[in-house]
Amino acid sequence: MKYSLNEEAINFISESKEEQLELLISLAKIPAPSHKEDKRAEFCKQWLEKNGAENVYIDDAKNVVYPINCESTDEIIVFMAHTDIVFGDEDEILVKNKDGRLYAPGVGDDTANVVNLLMCAKYVTQKKLSPQKGFVFIMNSCEEGLGNLKGSKKIVETFGTRIKEFISFDGYVGTCTNKAVGSQRYKVTITTEGGHSYWNFGNQNAIYFLSSMIQTLYTINPPKKEKTTYNVGNISGGTSVNTIAESASMLYEFRSLDKDCLKQLENFFWSIIDSYRKMNIGVDVKVIGIRPCDGDIDKIKLYNLTEKNKEIIKYYYDGEINLSASSTDSNIPLSIGIPANTIGTVKGGGAHTRGEWIDIESLNIGLKIALTMVLSYF
Repeated sequence: MKYSLNEEAINFISESKEEQLELLISLAKIPAPSHKEDKRAEFCKQWLEKNGAENVYIDDAKNVVYPINCESTDEIIVFMAHTDIVFGDEDEILVKNKDGRLYAPGVGDDTANVVNLLMCAKYVTQKKLSPQKGFVFIMNSCEEGLGNLKGSKKIVETFGTRIKEFISFDGYVGTCTNKAVGSQRYKVTITTEGGHSYWNFGNQNAIYFLSSMIQTLYTINPPKKEKTTYNVGNISGGTSVNTIAESASMLYEFRSLDKDCLKQLENFFWSIIDSYRKMNIGVDVKVIGIRPCDGDIDKIKLYNLTEKNKEIIKYYYDGEINLSASSTDSNIPLSIGIPANTIGTVKGGGAHTRGEWIDIESLNIGLKIALTMVLSYF
């Protein structure tokens, strides 16, 4: 293979097994809801510094940033893995080591990938390697849910079009995301006069109008240019069985691979909102998340990056490679034309459940994949 590890790197991985596992257990215990990654960020910064890294800082988005030779170059390579998990725990997380597996909420998505990135940073630092271009290791915030890719947005804002390639370690080995699924998410709240169900019968009921709005939203046929979906994922409201509801809310989203398809659904959504407002119904709309899809990107450069990473994965992993579209940190660079991949580096299952697990032995495979990708720029 064109990109492969030398004996020194292979020995580093072999000798680091115990340290790698201990690092994963330590990091997995630290709670890190989106927007509240402070403890993990500080842990990662201190760990990097303890292992010789210089100029590491935490930015105002709670990203841990370790830049190398970035001051006077117009070409920068970004490697990142997100520190946040989907659960809101703020107390220490229980980690179980059983039958060759490590169990913990968020252990594979994305804590094990963060560990593999940290181990890569340690190798580069302690071997005093110099990259061909500027290079940045990032343990980023706010990838999950309503984190709304805040960390990735901040990195692209900071380094801009100097970023020439962008790789995010996220998810399970065998996955390679090279297309961005864009999404728009809203909280819609309807308010009416409400009242007593008997004495004020006939007053407007917020639940009735919300349910009517949902039915209307579901009448649209999604554009067929690219896969496009919509969903009401949560509804709430009302007070009691004998109360005419004066408030009711829903969480609504639509997704697509294509920005024109997203625009069609956006236009339809706002036309429905306007029609209810014209009926003198109180309608409040709050944007809770915007994730862009692909922008104008050099298809050849993206293809070459993807093929290179697929070749590296195949060298160490004998399973099927799932080349897919998804919603990840790569959405942000892809939306402004920067070639990007999101790649898994660990075997596991149960993502976004409290029973999530990773195969401990797969940490070795994952670190080989991660380190080979990193060292291809050195």
